[in-house]
Amino acid sequence: MKVIIARDYGQLSAFAAHFVVRQVQRKPDLVLGLATGSTMVGFYREVAARHQAGDVSFRRATTFNLDEYVKLPEDHPGSFHAYMRRHFLDHVDLPRDRAFLPNGNADPILAEAEAYEERIRQHGGMDVQVLGLGQNGHIAFNEPGSSLASRTRVKRLEPETRAANAADFGGEDRVPRYVITMGVGTILDARFVLLLASGVEKSRAVKAAIEGPITAWWPASALQMHRHAFVLLDSEAACLLTRRYDTVEDVLSDPYEEYFWEGK
Repeated sequence: MKVIIARDYGQLSAFAAHFVVRQVQRKPDLVLGLATGSTMVGFYREVAARHQAGDVSFRRATTFNLDEYVKLPEDHPGSFHAYMRRHFLDHVDLPRDRAFLPNGNADPILAEAEAYEERIRQHGGMDVQVLGLGQNGHIAFNEPGSSLASRTRVKRLEPETRAANAADFGGEDRVPRYVITMGVGTILDARFVLLLASGVEKSRAVKAAIEGPITAWWPASALQMHRHAFVLLDSEAACLLTRRYDTVEDVLSDPYEEYFWEGK
């Protein structure tokens, strides 16, 4: 696990975009796993700016989102379909027929989970998977106690997760109770993983994921087993860590920086 500390949210967002842009430049037909949430807003803004500046094209890329709410209309402003249009899809040249999200309105929903997992396999799996981090340590919507070998499936959200998403729905009681989500095992199959965390409210989960034991009660800790996992934090999210980790400046000034992009 490679841990990198950014000064603030702005530097975190810019470096995360730099990471993904570099990977797309290296492999234009990249299969990219994408996440949603407030932490990702700056990342998508920076990626869109790099695209509009002519630095990167997504014409040959394919994307798979981590999750979607069950029985929520795709045009609902709180849906992840709507989120992705607002923050990413409307701003880059990615063909819409290669931008995949789970269908939370499918019937039967369990068959959709299996079909989504199969679609990922048919595309060769994710080259790069971008992740956010929940305050309770979840990645995607793999809540505490999730199997570390789990695949795409339907999950019930914990109360703290529904509370964290209440602002998108006008109250916690309006947040859908169920989601369709990639599993921890699906995520661990990605060739590279980039996890982003920002803010002091994420610091306890960051500490458990990076410096704690590997346990299903902190699902993000499973990334310790990944061969090429990168964790990008701002200084607030990193405030409980005890070891000294590289900064963004350390990475960019390293004369052997190319090894970083190879995952060495």
